[in-house]
This record gives sequence, C-alpha cells and structure tokens, in this order.
Amino acid sequence: MTTTIITLTSLSLLLLFHPLLTQSQPGRTNPPSPATQGQWRLLQSNLGISPMHMQLLHNNKVVMFDRTDSGRSNLTFSDGRCRFDPDDTQLQIDCTAHSVLYDVTTNKIRPLTIQTDTWCSSGAVLPNGTLLQTGGFHDGDHVVRMFTPRSSLLSYVDGDDNNNNDWVEYPDYLNRRRWYATNQILPDGRVIIVGGRRQYNYEFYPSDSKLYWLDFLRETRDGRNENNLYPFVHLLPDGNLFIFSNTRSILFDYDGNRVLTEFPEIPGGDPRNYPSSGSSVLLPLVENATAPSSIEVVEVMVCGGAPQGAVRSARAGEFARAISSCGRLRVSDRNPNWEMETMPLERVMGDMLLLPTGDVIVINGAGRGTAGWENGREPVTTPVIYRPSAPQIWRFSVMAASPTARMYHSSAILLGDGRILVGGSNPHVFYNFTGVLYPTELKLDAFSPPYLSPAYDPVRPRIVGVRAAAAVRGYGEEIRVSFCVTRYLTRSAVSVRIVAPSFTTHSFAMNQRMVVLRIVDVKQKASDMYTVTVVGPSTAEIAPPGYYMMFVVHAGIPSSCIWIKLQPR
Repeated sequence: MTTTIITLTSLSLLLLFHPLLTQSQPGRTNPPSPATQGQWRLLQSNLGISPMHMQLLHNNKVVMFDRTDSGRSNLTFSDGRCRFDPDDTQLQIDCTAHSVLYDVTTNKIRPLTIQTDTWCSSGAVLPNGTLLQTGGFHDGDHVVRMFTPRSSLLSYVDGDDNNNNDWVEYPDYLNRRRWYATNQILPDGRVIIVGGRRQYNYEFYPSDSKLYWLDFLRETRDGRNENNLYPFVHLLPDGNLFIFSNTRSILFDYDGNRVLTEFPEIPGGDPRNYPSSGSSVLLPLVENATAPSSIEVVEVMVCGGAPQGAVRSARAGEFARAISSCGRLRVSDRNPNWEMETMPLERVMGDMLLLPTGDVIVINGAGRGTAGWENGREPVTTPVIYRPSAPQIWRFSVMAASPTARMYHSSAILLGDGRILVGGSNPHVFYNFTGVLYPTELKLDAFSPPYLSPAYDPVRPRIVGVRAAAAVRGYGEEIRVSFCVTRYLTRSAVSVRIVAPSFTTHSFAMNQRMVVLRIVDVKQKASDMYTVTVVGPSTAEIAPPGYYMMFVVHAGIPSSCIWIKLQPR
C-alpha cells in the first residue's frame, strides 16, 4: 500500500510540474503567466552597440560586436582609445566601441577594441576557450581575431578577466575573403570556415595554406541574391558534415573533399539561407545505452525563411509573407526524407536555439520581407517553443511577446542559467535612432522560458557537488554530479545534458549542439541530496573538444549549468 501511495504521489507531481502539460495547447486557452508563456526582462536600456554577433564564454561573460563602418556607436571609450581607418568611408577616426564584454552575473559591460570591420563575420570557440572570429567586410574580410577570457579555466563561478584582455587581430590570415561564411569546430580541434559571398570553397584554422573547392556552393547560388550565404553546417557523429545551402543539402567529407550523399531537396522550393534567412539546429544527440559511441538517431531541423523572389519584391516595396514551414531530416536513416511541419507563425530572420530541456526555441525575426537593409516588415515578437519528442499536434507553443522588435542584425544565445539573451536589430546602413520604421536597437533583453517559473521550484535541481578538479574530462569517462531537489520523482525523470554555446549571427547559431549523456546510476545521499553518475561523450565526433554547459534536468525542469571541459587524455 505504501508503494502505491508513493507511486501515485510521484505521478501527480510529474503531471503538476512537467512543462509539456502546462504550456499553451491547441484548443486550450491558458492565461498568460511565467509558468505557461515565459517572461521578458530588460537588462540594459542602452548597451551602446547593437550586437549582430554574440558568443557566451566559459567564464559566463558574453562577447558582443556589430560592425565598425556604421559610424559612431553610443559607447565612447573613457580612456581615449580610437580606431584609425583611412579607408572607412563613414568615419576615419572613431573613438567609440563596436564590441563589448557583457558580464552575465553583474549585468555590467566593458568596451572592447576592434580595429577591422567585422560586418557579417563568423566565429567558433577553440578547445582552450578562446573565441576565434573570422572575416568580415572591407579591411576585415581576410582577418582572424582572437578573444581569450582571463579567468580560472576550471571555475564555473564567474571569473576575473583582469579588466585588460581585448581582441588580438591577425590581418591577411585567411586565404580568401570570408564575408557571410560559416564556422564549425571539428573533432581534432580545427575549425572549418565554409563559403562566403562568391566563395565556393572552404579553408581551415589553423591554416594549412590550402584552399579547398566546394562546387555544391556554386551550384546552389541563386542569381545575384545568392541564397547560399551563411550555409547551415552541422558536424555529425560520424565525423562528416551536414551542409545545407538554399534548398539542398549534402553529407560532406571535408578531409577527402568529396560529397558522400546528396539528400532530398527540402519540399516547397523556397530558399532558407541568407538573405532568405531561415534557421537550423542539429537536434539533441542521445548516445545508445547498449552500444556506446553510437548515436541511433541523428536529425537536422530547418525552419522559416523567405520565399523565392522575396528580396527582389522587397526592393520594389512589396514584402512577401515569410515561410511558416519546418523540415526535419533524419540523416541517420537509410533513405532520409523530410518531415514537414507548420509553425504557428510565419518567420524570417528567426534564431533557433537548443534549450537545456532538449526543446527548441525560435525567437526574433519578421513576418514579411527578408534580410537586408529595410527589407523586413511586421516584427514577430512572440517566440515559439518546439518539443521534438512530443506528438506532432503538441509540439509548438506560443510564448509571451517581447516589447522590442528584433529585425535584421539581431541575435540570441542560451545562457548558463537557462535564459535566452537577446540583442541587436539595426536594419539600416548606419545607426539610425529616429525617423525610421524600426530604429537601431540598443536594448538588451532576457527571455525566461516557462521552466524558470517559481511554480516549478519544488522539482528544480540545483547542482552542488562538481569539484573544479573534476571539470576536465576525457572521452568516455564517468562524471559524478551531486544535486539537490525538494521533490524528487524517479530516476527516469533525471537526465544530464551538455550544450556547446553557440556563436550566433544572422539567424544561425554556429557550433551549438547538445549531447544527452548515458546515466549509470542515481543515488540518494540525504533527504534532498542525490548523485547522478553519467558517462561522458564517447568520441570527439559526438562532442568536439572544448567547454560545455552541463545541465541536470529533473521532471522537465533544468538546473543552472556548470562548465566542464572535454579534452583527450
């Protein structure tokens, strides 16, 4: 009888607290609340810059930057620093910042110095935690830039960056101009840099001084608009790349420079890459519990965008309705085919991010038009959350609306506490704060998904027991994580996930990935204290070396993260 009561109590708690069952659902009206539709919070009313690029670092600071040729920003260097660029047609001497370091813990910023133009560039975090940033426009298109966080490398508590680290730039490092290119970290720690405007090729960092041609990028260009910019690139667990460009996608062996497979074209015939600007994620990877180092299901998702001809129409003053369809392609199948779904809202220039729960949030963007100067209309201020494993009719939920329009040149990233950091929006050639339909946006916002509501505190886990010395892990090693929770349900309600933080720009979060780790056991240590033992990723193909956010998820509610570093022993 006692066992029955405990089982029913656990089931009742799971029903009460599981977000899937408390979100907005078809045919059901829920009053707006943080527990059902999330919550927005203004963090900075004047960030000083309008970040079109964002990257979270392992010391819980975020590097943000826009471009250097927009004129003066709203953040002047207090120490007299200036950028001198005689070739800048807008401003040859600029004593304002175009990059900042944002401290998530203190909500403070520090201006950083960029000397060359980063407009529409790309990035990735190296295994040692340094942000590698590549390309841009004009004097920045061949440049490699580095930003190295100064902190206790193994600490998951906010570290001291000594208040003096800044960008280091290496001119003429790249073999070709990289403007609208995509970066992807590789299993051996190299970074591949793919494409760019009129660049049908790729190269590596560190450079081997070679250039590798990729005709697939030439084949998928779309006239002068080239809907093959910022191609969607995902590293697959077999070590090959999934590359999506315009409407087509391939499985690509980058070392052998050969296309292994061309997948079916996404239905509908509408382009998804810049300037049509849909978005894409690699859905969470779950290691096979009975066959380590294998991932049974590998699936890519592509959502939104603008229809064929949308750029030409926008330039003529007609703004086409954005695309509402999403496609899921199970690339691990013997004969993969796209499974199509419809979002509740049409969206172009939206950002897709993996949440700690394994769900996907789609945020920012417009309902009409396309990417480009003045080419978007009807801001879509309501995010949607998509649950990949739910029945199809329950997958999408509409969240609370933001008070801020986030149009062209906006960005978003996942933070270690589970919030989504949102900034940017500058759909103009220069900063323009008045007299326009969508002014340049300097506010910085955070969106808290429903799982952060206090209503779920009883089942929210809190990580308390990973020592700094245990934060560096080799592949396939056991990791023990202690956590406390007020209302523990069952072992099956616990999971542990690692998430690679993304470099987000132009509607694509480069390098983001989630691996759901294999659980060995869960043990109770005290009345509200538990230890979960998991096995780290089996291979660097599943999770490339570097820093990851580790979350414990209990009954669909995530903890805040701790940082771990994966590296070969």
